Amino acid sequence: MKHILLLLLLSAPIASVPIHLPQAAAPADCAAELRAAMHRMHEAAAKVTATKDTDQDFVQLMLPHHQAAIEMAQTQLLCGKDPELRRVAQEIITDQQSEIDLMRLWLKKHHTSRMEHRSDEHHPR
Repeated sequence: MKHILLLLLLSAPIASVPIHLPQAAAPADCAAELRAAMHRMHEAAAKVTATKDTDQDFVQLMLPHHQAAIEMAQTQLLCGKDPELRRVAQEIITDQQSEIDLMRLWLKKHHTSRMEHRSDEHHPR
């Protein structure tokens, strides 16, 4: 679905076809929604168990931080009126999602290499 939407967005100016994307309704209390995103971030970060691996701990703590930034930026897009802040919010969504994807990939790779290292410890070559 993301690829189709991206293709439509990229081809629309060429085809001169206006695209009308579904618009989500603004929350009843935008300020409360911003605070709720922060609260979810703090709860998620509090559940992260320290591993003594600074790299892994950093990534595990940054994931909820970035997710909260995305949620807050989405609220800004729904509630905010200032064009400059709306542009900043859109950039936050794009950039933070890209960084989340990179960090998840790092965790997957890191977990695999840790498992291989543990396997080598138990089965020396």
